[in-house]
Amino acid sequence: MGIKTRLLVATLSVATPVVGYYEGRSLLAYVDPVGTPTICDGWTRGVRLGDQATPAQCDAYTRQGLEEAAAVFERWVPDNVANSLTPKTLAAFLSFIYNAGPGGKGVKDGFVWLKKGGHSTMLLHLQAGRIAEACAQLPYWSKAGGRQLRGLVLRREAERKLCEEGLQ
Repeated sequence: MGIKTRLLVATLSVATPVVGYYEGRSLLAYVDPVGTPTICDGWTRGVRLGDQATPAQCDAYTRQGLEEAAAVFERWVPDNVANSLTPKTLAAFLSFIYNAGPGGKGVKDGFVWLKKGGHSTMLLHLQAGRIAEACAQLPYWSKAGGRQLRGLVLRREAERKLCEEGLQ
């Protein structure tokens, strides 16, 4: 069945401000640090420089992105593990997936797939029910385009803190 609706609603209320804070909102498309046209709160799909958005469009993109992140999480993390998480812990993982994506073999590293073809250590820990160990993986994901970015270091620290707060 996947993540319980009640849990998902509570999680989105926690994850949305985290994503908004660390992504930063821009109503005008810009080029992100790795050269990708981006708008709103880190939305990249179909964006071209010169595009503009309204706050309502940005809210919709962010919600769509978090719902897509939840679908990735549901597909790859067993129900018994997913449904045992608190909203804070789940929000940390959804914020991460929103930012890093699922990844793709031969394409890029992400929550599910690494470029070299295997699964991420974070996912493997979650699949085995080792939630604290999965939270501890977040700081390792602070690079974009092969270089460490201060914004990602701060975001991953915040996501790890949120993730671990949910375990207490």
